[in-house]
Amino acid sequence: MKNNKRKYRPMKYLMNAFLVGSIGLLALSCGEEKKESETLLRPVKYNEVGFLGGQKVRVFSGTARTDKIINLSFRNSGIITLFDMKLGQKAKKGQLLAKLDNVQSRLAYEQAVTQLNSAASQMNTSKLNLNRIRSLYEKGSTSLSDFEAAKNSFKNAEEGYKSAQRGVEIQQDQINYGYIYAPEDGIVASISAEIDENVQPGQSVAILNAGTDMEISLGLPESVINRVAEGMKVNIDFSSLPGETFEGKVTEVAPAVDANTATYPIRVTVIDPSDAIKSGMAANVAFDFQDQGLSKNTLVVPTNAVGEDGNGRFVFLIEEDGDGTKVKKQPVVIGNLSTEGFEILSGLSAGQKVATAGLQTLLDGQEVKLQ
Repeated sequence: MKNNKRKYRPMKYLMNAFLVGSIGLLALSCGEEKKESETLLRPVKYNEVGFLGGQKVRVFSGTARTDKIINLSFRNSGIITLFDMKLGQKAKKGQLLAKLDNVQSRLAYEQAVTQLNSAASQMNTSKLNLNRIRSLYEKGSTSLSDFEAAKNSFKNAEEGYKSAQRGVEIQQDQINYGYIYAPEDGIVASISAEIDENVQPGQSVAILNAGTDMEISLGLPESVINRVAEGMKVNIDFSSLPGETFEGKVTEVAPAVDANTATYPIRVTVIDPSDAIKSGMAANVAFDFQDQGLSKNTLVVPTNAVGEDGNGRFVFLIEEDGDGTKVKKQPVVIGNLSTEGFEILSGLSAGQKVATAGLQTLLDGQEVKLQ
């Protein structure tokens, strides 16, 4: 009997070990389920319900430039023999800045002068012949046809002389096209050519800043372009001039979008510019839209916060309490679509939080965590 008791004792130990292991696995499984349930809380993005026109001040980037920029170029081709320009140089109106060799133009001018002298000689000869034929015709010594032929010959010679005169004037202009004179008082802002360089007609060799006012050129998106008009006041600051703010006024608003930038170009003139503002400086232009009749009592939510089902439009309200955060499906009545989102006519109050992503997968009463 003693041997039988010893035989069954290890089996009892095995049973106890199995029970202990099962309990341990069950506890571990419960812990994993609890941990998994905690990690399954869905993160949601949200926005607070605000009033239409909340973004009253918008800032856009632009570039400073003078209000009159002149590209200097020759209207003729040739080699530059004089180039009296340096960066930052002040130029007076009428000052000679550059000229070409003008070899071809001078040769053409000399040929035109030769043609003019020849035409003048022919006209004088035709005039003397006409006077002689007229005298003979009056005495009855020649026919009417000879007199008419002499008049036509003189008329043709006279037209040829006038044409030669115009040719000389044109060739003189061609010579003048080989000179660049300052069209206005200004400052040389850029140089793109050098002496002894061969240039073509219309090729820019320098840029002259001739304006007295400083302006900012920038582009605005279509969401705000209709809220901007000529004469609108703005504030301007420059990253290179910290602590300084300037007043500006909108002077130009483009009626069409720029295909290269997909924005509407506008120009803003600095009302009281400083000498420290240089052409090409980066500027920040602040537009204040608060005085444009926007309703201060109209609620607005982002467009991606509003969903629709068989019962109509809805949002998911975010409700926070001590136990956690849940979403609640809230029916709403929307109004017009503005640049800031949908106007809310009923169903929400200012300051409430609404989910702005994943509306199709959220459930009424679902626990979430804010992101």
